[in-house]
Amino acid sequence: MSSSWFSCVELGPPIEVFALNKAYLDDNHPKKVNLGVGAYRTNEGKPWVLPVVRRTEQQMAANEELNHEYLPVLGLDTFTSAATKMLLGADSSAWKEGRAFGIQTLSGTGALKVGADFLQKHLKLTTFYYSTPTWENHGLIFTNAGFTQARQYRYWNPATRSIDFDGMLEDLRNAPKGAVIILHACAHNPTGCDPTPDQWKQIADVIEERGLFPFFDSAYQGFASGDLVKDAHAVRYFVQRGFELFCSQSFAKNFGLYNERVGNLTVVMKNQQCIPEVKSQITLLIRGNFSNPPNHGARIVSTVLNDDKLYKEWEDAIKTMSSRILTMRQGLKERLQKLQTPGNWDHITNQIGMFSYTGLSESQVANMVKEHHVYLLKSGRINIAGLTTNNIDHVAQAIHDSVTKIAA
Repeated sequence: MSSSWFSCVELGPPIEVFALNKAYLDDNHPKKVNLGVGAYRTNEGKPWVLPVVRRTEQQMAANEELNHEYLPVLGLDTFTSAATKMLLGADSSAWKEGRAFGIQTLSGTGALKVGADFLQKHLKLTTFYYSTPTWENHGLIFTNAGFTQARQYRYWNPATRSIDFDGMLEDLRNAPKGAVIILHACAHNPTGCDPTPDQWKQIADVIEERGLFPFFDSAYQGFASGDLVKDAHAVRYFVQRGFELFCSQSFAKNFGLYNERVGNLTVVMKNQQCIPEVKSQITLLIRGNFSNPPNHGARIVSTVLNDDKLYKEWEDAIKTMSSRILTMRQGLKERLQKLQTPGNWDHITNQIGMFSYTGLSESQVANMVKEHHVYLLKSGRINIAGLTTNNIDHVAQAIHDSVTKIAA
């Protein structure tokens, strides 16, 4: 028999976060802790189905008028409209004037991919910038969409454990006209460090001066601070300034719908003139990719966002999640200080959102895993939601031991 068609395929590298999770699951140590996978956990370390989500699902199951027919290619209109309005605000001029619309996608990842495909195919853009560091999927998505120039802008300063803002602006000023700039709307992944409102103004100034295209990634609206308006500040400011932009929205974190893949691509334009053409081309891109989006998760989000009572209950839920994360941040910092762990740990509470860039080196991380069974990414990023009142002392002691024994 002739050799296989597939014998030329090389083994791809493992995806770190999933490999880490498997190692954690295979570990039988009683004190093991998983700080890797980016998902919310209760104080008991369990996944949490939001009560408003559970009740909405039950109501949907009992509603015999609902069916499993195909959705339109661009998605469930009640969902995309509500998601876009949630992002931009009901008083947004772009929303009220019909210059903004949403496209249902396969979570935030799908929104990034659909947006990248469109920008490359129809606007012929070839260069994109992402922060150093960033969510590891950004580069893969845009490269797979056909962008040929992947560049980075400075973001994290390991010495100060904060934003290298001067470096960021310098790199953006050197970007060629027409480059796509990926920006984290809030709760920067993985650092947890966000620009201030004044810094966002300066970023917008440079993007406007250089003729760059802003593409926001909003994965944590409401989940970061507990305040939907605060977490949307950057996007709303850019829209107010008159920018045309894309923004990917994910409802994995703030609704806990991780496996339902609920996403929206918000498109903001200067006027309505080109909207029919843009929608028609995005329709063809989606048709040739996943044809049309799934219904279940989008209908949950649509139901909640379009009902005042359910909306309020959902807001209370995201405040519960964000508050627990803030409490764990404060608790970890206090324990490290009490142990007199070498270094300054203020960055843990200065950062926001699910993740913290601890500043631990790769060798210190290896010690955390091997000696203490505390699993985290090699970069030192931890999921704060993985901390509980039952494991936080163990984690703090593990960090203390690793930092004390091993130089950064």
